[in-house]
Amino acid sequence: MGDRVPPAFGPNALDERATAAADADAPSEPPRRETQPSDALDPGAERERVRSFLADEVTAANADGVVVNMSGGLDSTVTAALAVEALGADRVYGLILPCNKIGAPHARDAEALADALGIDHDTVHLQRLFAQFGAVTPDRFDLHDEPVRSGNAIARLRMTTAYLAANAMERLVCGTANRTELLLGYVTKHGDGAADLFPLGHLYKTDVRALAAELDVPEFVVEKPPTAGFLPGQRDEDDLGAPYETIDRVLRLGVDRGFGPEAIAARIEDLDDVDDETIVDLLSRHRATAHKRTTPPIPHGSGG
Repeated sequence: MGDRVPPAFGPNALDERATAAADADAPSEPPRRETQPSDALDPGAERERVRSFLADEVTAANADGVVVNMSGGLDSTVTAALAVEALGADRVYGLILPCNKIGAPHARDAEALADALGIDHDTVHLQRLFAQFGAVTPDRFDLHDEPVRSGNAIARLRMTTAYLAANAMERLVCGTANRTELLLGYVTKHGDGAADLFPLGHLYKTDVRALAAELDVPEFVVEKPPTAGFLPGQRDEDDLGAPYETIDRVLRLGVDRGFGPEAIAARIEDLDDVDDETIVDLLSRHRATAHKRTTPPIPHGSGG
């Protein structure tokens, strides 16, 4: 699989300023204990697989590198680190795109992480652009009191910015979504659900955490409660109804192995944070969001 490269992040990867900012913004509660996934992951093998995938895809597209939207969270940090290992820091460009005060601490983290990786990066504050966008749209599409609608609009503005950069730099947009998010449709269509490639798209969220340990990703990133960053106190766990450790076990059984809700419940009865309703809701969400995992449908036949 080629020579093993040193971790993108070492023990001194973050400077004192970045470390201080990270400590100030770290969650006060300890990270949730991770349960053992049913399918053991070999982080080293996955690291090599993703590195080869990135290098092959960029070469096949005759691209100069990749653009990564960096949020300061786990998935985008792991994606950027693997891209640096696969392509070199000079071929990875980071975009940091806060759109409100909630996102400011995460943006500072993302800047520090980009500095630690040695990649070129820019921070673009989208608040004024989003405000202008809302001002010119019809009143019937009001964005101010609709968090889902406004969150989707912001995600699409971020992806528009990423593709502007990719076009200008002759690079590919490297998406950061993982398999858990894709299976549940927990992405914005034509927003973070749009990209030229998804290096983590085959890995569940708990797998990404294991890969982060392999890469020596700073601990404060791994311990951050996953959030979309649009509303105060918003957590992925609240939106999805369960922590990722539970969600991943349900999806491994329900999607990968085809078990129904009762069979899944019998196999995860050791977990005390999931009930039958949660299992049904997760499987229903997977079915309802199938349109986010396919290309737009077209009529069958040759026409004419």
